[in-house]
Amino acid sequence: MELREELLYSKSHEWVKKEGDEAVIGLTDYAQSELGDLVFVNLPEEDEEVTAGESFADVESVKAVSDVYSPVTGVVSAVNEELLDAPEMINESPYDAWFVRVKDITAEEELLSAEEYEAFVESEKNS
Repeated sequence: MELREELLYSKSHEWVKKEGDEAVIGLTDYAQSELGDLVFVNLPEEDEEVTAGESFADVESVKAVSDVYSPVTGVVSAVNEELLDAPEMINESPYDAWFVRVKDITAEEELLSAEEYEAFVESEKNS
């Protein structure tokens, strides 16, 4: 499981990179490996509002359809449309395959450091 120290992580397995007053959001390496080969991504539109803890997108793998949850509340400022044509980018390089950028952030859920997230994943595996 690859983790990047500069990122923050949610307990629903999304990563967050803060860039100025925006947050870039994607799916963690652990999440993509658990889901298997991704074949479809459904993303929100630009200027849509997202709410911390609520689904803003979904991914379809050969196994199942899974929701992707927003770790922040705000407004979508950009959508990575490359993923619509190439969802496998998430499997190949999960920390480069961002889903959305969010601006006007008014709230965020509890985010974990790489070390805290790794411990959380281990505790989930063992329960």
